[in-house]
Amino acid sequence: MRLRPEDRHAQLVDVGAALFAVEPYDDVLMEHVAERAGISRALLYRHFSSKRDLFTAVHQRAVAQLLADTAAITSGTLEEQLAAGIDVHIDYFVANRNLVLAANRVLAGDPGVQAVVHGELAVQRDRLLAAAGLSGPLAAAAVVAWQGFVRSMCVEWLAHQAFGRVELRDLCVRALVGALELSRTNP
Repeated sequence: MRLRPEDRHAQLVDVGAALFAVEPYDDVLMEHVAERAGISRALLYRHFSSKRDLFTAVHQRAVAQLLADTAAITSGTLEEQLAAGIDVHIDYFVANRNLVLAANRVLAGDPGVQAVVHGELAVQRDRLLAAAGLSGPLAAAAVVAWQGFVRSMCVEWLAHQAFGRVELRDLCVRALVGALELSRTNP
């Protein structure tokens, strides 16, 4: 079936998202994407020059959805908002385990993937600082460091699940609350 280029692009991102969610990155082949989409590999490569480009598009769309989902969390205490936001992320991580592991391990050094990650982290950093009513370099550095901690903890949890999801969420919330409390007393 002939589709407009933007519709075909969206279809291929959908197919890629479905495959990357359930298969490790190395097991997803472009020929499988083309096959599942019902198109030739040549047409697939007109839209995405490589599997990494397709992965980056899938990851970008997922991040946009996560940002939209977490933007809706605006009520409650800072701790309640943090817990709700982390729960949204963990739900996504569980549903898309292989995508998340690939973005944080297999493709951790890929410039396109890292641009997506850093863009999300910048938006989340700014939201957290605003919700906490903080500004300044110490508070910003505390949030950036916390984001690295959360990212490492979530990847570790996904890879091994040696502790519970509630423990993961609560540890992440307490770590930021503590860091922000210190930055409030030492502006």
